[in-house]
Amino acid sequence: MKASRITAFGLVAAAALWIWSGHLLPRENAESNAAIRTNESEGAKLFRVGVTETSLVPHSRKLVLSGRTEADRRVTLTARTGGILTELKVRRGSAVKAGDVIAILSDEARESQVAQAKSLVMQRQAELEAKRPLIASGANPKLDLVNLQSQLDASKAALASAEAELDRGIVRAPWAGVVSDTMVEVGKAAFSMAGADICTIVALDPMLAVVEVSERRLAGLKVGDTAEVRLITGVTVSGKVRFVSKTASQTTRTYRVEIELPNADGAIPDGISADVTIPLAPMAATSVPRSALTFSSTGDLGVRTVDGGGTVGFLPVKVIEDEQTAMWVGGIADGGRVIVQGQDFVREGQHVEAVPAAEYSASR
Repeated sequence: MKASRITAFGLVAAAALWIWSGHLLPRENAESNAAIRTNESEGAKLFRVGVTETSLVPHSRKLVLSGRTEADRRVTLTARTGGILTELKVRRGSAVKAGDVIAILSDEARESQVAQAKSLVMQRQAELEAKRPLIASGANPKLDLVNLQSQLDASKAALASAEAELDRGIVRAPWAGVVSDTMVEVGKAAFSMAGADICTIVALDPMLAVVEVSERRLAGLKVGDTAEVRLITGVTVSGKVRFVSKTASQTTRTYRVEIELPNADGAIPDGISADVTIPLAPMAATSVPRSALTFSSTGDLGVRTVDGGGTVGFLPVKVIEDEQTAMWVGGIADGGRVIVQGQDFVREGQHVEAVPAAEYSASR
């Protein structure tokens, strides 16, 4: 019994000593050996990345914006005098030329007022001619000549006013265009100076393509630049920038830009959606694959590069134009080596093995 107790006590002491030895003595296992082999492997072979050498070239940028067409001019004709609308010579869609009669108001005795004014002018003229010899001979005072002349001038002014009032009864087109809407029917009364609307005329030639440009994209735009406008109907028209606003919209903080389009046949309608492409001045830029762009540890957009010693660096870039297959960026020097494959697996300051992108793809 005493021997068994001694044996049990010895076994417990041996187990405790074995467990405690794990804390005091270093030990190797499969995991540590794998880590050592990995470190040794990393020290022997660097991480391989695919690079491409960039070229800095003048790149013609294009500004693509969405907008709409807009008539160059639009006016609503109104009645300038009293009367009843007796004739309306146009309807929606009617093409008119400058000076064409649009509507005629009832006479309202305006013609008789003109006739009366003409008669008064003839009377004043006859009185002046009859008394002029008497005044010249001294039979009548010279002051009569001044009075007669002033009466004649007043009658002529009254005639001009009567003729102007008669002309107000005829509404004419101020310039060539198309009637887009009519607001009256024959028989409607137009009260004097009330400004009753008759119709709306729009000028379709030239037509405008209007876009709103943000302040960041405004640089480089100028009057006279050529532009290509693609309508939602599929028609493409070339035009020129006619106006670039110098004042931003208070609500959108954008700038209005107008492109003038020839539209002699009126084929381009007013208010249709359009995509406007405006070529901008060339800018020195580099083409890189879209996948080459990455973010630095600080959140800056750029590309990772490799110097002559195989050290990874980071260059922040500015996107100049986004194409389907590549990105045109600025900020990369001519002849720079940009990592285009494996850039997301390395960090700045790391030493890597840089190979041409074609060789890197072939070895995968």
